[in-house]
Amino acid sequence: MEIGIICFTMNGYVLAEETDRLLKKSGHRTEVFAKSRYLRDVDAIPVKDSLKLWTKKMFETKDAILFIGASGIAVRAIAPYVEDKKYDPAVVVMDERGKFCISLLSGHLGGANELAETVGKELGAIPVVTTATDVNGRFAVDVFAKKNRLYISNMSLAKEVSAKLLHGGTVGFISELPVTGQAPEGLVINQEDMELGIYVGVHYHRQPFEQTLWLIPRSITAGIGCRKDVSTEQIEELFEEACQINGLFHEAVAQAATINLKKEEPALREFCQEMGIPLSVYTAEELLKTEGDFSASDFVQSVTGVDNVCERSAVKASGGGKIIQKKIGRNGVTVAFAMEEWSVEFE
Repeated sequence: MEIGIICFTMNGYVLAEETDRLLKKSGHRTEVFAKSRYLRDVDAIPVKDSLKLWTKKMFETKDAILFIGASGIAVRAIAPYVEDKKYDPAVVVMDERGKFCISLLSGHLGGANELAETVGKELGAIPVVTTATDVNGRFAVDVFAKKNRLYISNMSLAKEVSAKLLHGGTVGFISELPVTGQAPEGLVINQEDMELGIYVGVHYHRQPFEQTLWLIPRSITAGIGCRKDVSTEQIEELFEEACQINGLFHEAVAQAATINLKKEEPALREFCQEMGIPLSVYTAEELLKTEGDFSASDFVQSVTGVDNVCERSAVKASGGGKIIQKKIGRNGVTVAFAMEEWSVEFE
């Protein structure tokens, strides 16, 4: 987690340095900032802009912000930039004596609750967490989704799930993936005739409940091959067709993969940028070593040095995943899908 820590007094600076050391030891990447004309000759980055401008920059570049000072300072600083729990960074406030560590914003998805508890444990501060599901010891669908790397299809329905469970109701739960652990109170497993329920999977044609909250694992790799100078639209059209054939959510696709000869192909790079996914590339030698039953092409072999690009690269990038869509091709583009092995866990 990328964390910006800011302090305003000498006591706050001493605590910031200790917090910085402990968080770095836990694997976080941290920076300490100081906003005060009285803090000189300290090993912290001086904040010369206004606090609001600094906070704006942190919202754009950090996963979390830790204010060491009064909560009112933090509230006023973040107020113009709070937008959506899906995108807001975690915001935590700690008093300069280290007595309390407050999860202020984005407790679940952003990880503020977890950060407050981690800092509190390390420094002996009392973590203050106020989210209803935590206070009442109920299942939190957003925490479950984050820990299992699942995309939440509808935040409004996620709130409905939490509200129903908080009021003692029941919610259905069906998964096309293996599930481990004990289901929490209120979740009814594998029962479809319910008003509200959660479905974990990559297929949008499954809607087992009157109101279905899809939790989508980002478990699919799109292997893509293309001729030189194809258009982005040609890639998009074939990708969309492959998704429709399989009834796949776009959100289930975590990455694209191809041969290194195509790593600078403009249309492929633009497609990945529009999708918001990374592009993994491999040499012909790496793809040839990938094990599996692949659709061979003499033409592709003559051009690239490997008999199949899209299927092999999809399997390679997915860590040896299973091909769920073999190669389809049109207008100089080929697409295949591989799905990595995936399971979800109740704590």
